[in-house]
Amino acid sequence: MRGVLQRVSRASVSVDHETVAAIGKGLLVLVAFQSNDKESDLRYMAEKIVNLRLFPDQEDKMNLSLRDTQGELLVVSQFTLYGDARKGRRPSYTDSAPADLAERLYHDFLKTLQELDVPVAAGIFQAHMEVELINDGPVTILLDSNRLF
Repeated sequence: MRGVLQRVSRASVSVDHETVAAIGKGLLVLVAFQSNDKESDLRYMAEKIVNLRLFPDQEDKMNLSLRDTQGELLVVSQFTLYGDARKGRRPSYTDSAPADLAERLYHDFLKTLQELDVPVAAGIFQAHMEVELINDGPVTILLDSNRLF
């Protein structure tokens, strides 16, 4: 499982020019899945996202987590995070999970996040979405349950 986290002042997702999800202060999380992802990957990523210290404390140091700040999450499925552009001019997406499996993992991941008692909003799986955000910092973190960056 792979994720891109962006600390935001606010973010929203629209489908067909209609807002389907929006958050205030928190994290926009773009996620992608592989065929070999397991429940342990979902749990690891969910706990990491909720507890990473990405928000400033009173001394403006990144010492507070999403949970500490009572921030919100906006989760958007994005299979292109596994795009491999090393060869040719068109990325290969063979490392991404097939759509039916990815959809199940996406919904399981959302459920896992909700069980951690944080506000979770989500995009619509496989929809053409427009994502708007105000990146706060900017702060952007890459996470992967299968390897270290």
